[in-house]
Amino acid sequence: MTNEELQKYYFGAYSFKEVEGGWLQAFQYTDAQMEYFKGAFDFWYDRCMATTAKTIELETEATRISFDYRFIWLGSPDSFELSQDGQITDIVYVKDILEQRGRRIEEPEEWGPEWEFPIDGTIEWELPEGKKSVVIYLPADSTVLIKNFEVNAAVNRPEKKEKVLWLGDSITQGYGPLRSAMTYVSVANRLLGYDIINQGIGGYVYDKKSLMKMEGYRPDKIIVALGTNQFRSESMKDVEEYYEDLMGIYGNEIPVLCISPVWRCDVQEDQAQFVRFCEEVKRIAGSYKNVTVTDGFSLIPHLSEYYLDGLHPNCLGTENYGRNLVLAIRKNGF
Repeated sequence: MTNEELQKYYFGAYSFKEVEGGWLQAFQYTDAQMEYFKGAFDFWYDRCMATTAKTIELETEATRISFDYRFIWLGSPDSFELSQDGQITDIVYVKDILEQRGRRIEEPEEWGPEWEFPIDGTIEWELPEGKKSVVIYLPADSTVLIKNFEVNAAVNRPEKKEKVLWLGDSITQGYGPLRSAMTYVSVANRLLGYDIINQGIGGYVYDKKSLMKMEGYRPDKIIVALGTNQFRSESMKDVEEYYEDLMGIYGNEIPVLCISPVWRCDVQEDQAQFVRFCEEVKRIAGSYKNVTVTDGFSLIPHLSEYYLDGLHPNCLGTENYGRNLVLAIRKNGF
């Protein structure tokens, strides 16, 4: 496929750009939003261009798929993953790619070396015969470019449901499971079938300055999952202003789902303050007629076994989060 043809099957992007060398880069933010992050905080700026929740999806009888990839930024060691008819059938771990280049990552906390970019490679997958729905999950917390996408049979674009703008922090971006197909957004969307743009960013907060009109894009629904990074705030002003600006941009007719912060096991001394903050988030969001509130505490068991580090859910936690979120969405008719 040419890069222009590939865009038809590339989901999760607001815009595309072909950069030097014929590489296709996808963006989930507008230029103005990325410029804001650039001036606000390097940590956010790096992650606003990550391949967060981006997928290549097609229906085909192909028996072979291959593509070249290029890393231009690495956040955490997650994965490329292949799904066929809803089942994960192959995983290429970023840590294994890096081990081939001389650096072994034993534990997540060992991540963070300075790498010499770009890091290039090729992935090739063999598929069984017969028609199948294929989803390729790209790394969630790294910036990956694609080119030379090849498939040895005709392809069709899958049908999607509503366009959904997903706003959040590192948990929504996908840090924790260290598996791109196992973020709670990926788990939930395998069942929901939304056409999503995921604007989750590690370390993010209720920050109204990043809310800007996205020319040519109007979601059918919006999901907001923020707050855990600012529960020690003395004021709820940021939360109040965030929802005021969100309604100002998109109006009060688009359904919005507020997911209050999920339980975390690393704030025991501040648990009462955390609970009060979460209740205030629910109160503020719930004051709008078009906002449905889901209690984040109900989505993941309150046990450390479900967390990578006390804050970010691991694979077990995100599986529960995603599936319980789908139940809540269906129950509430969102």
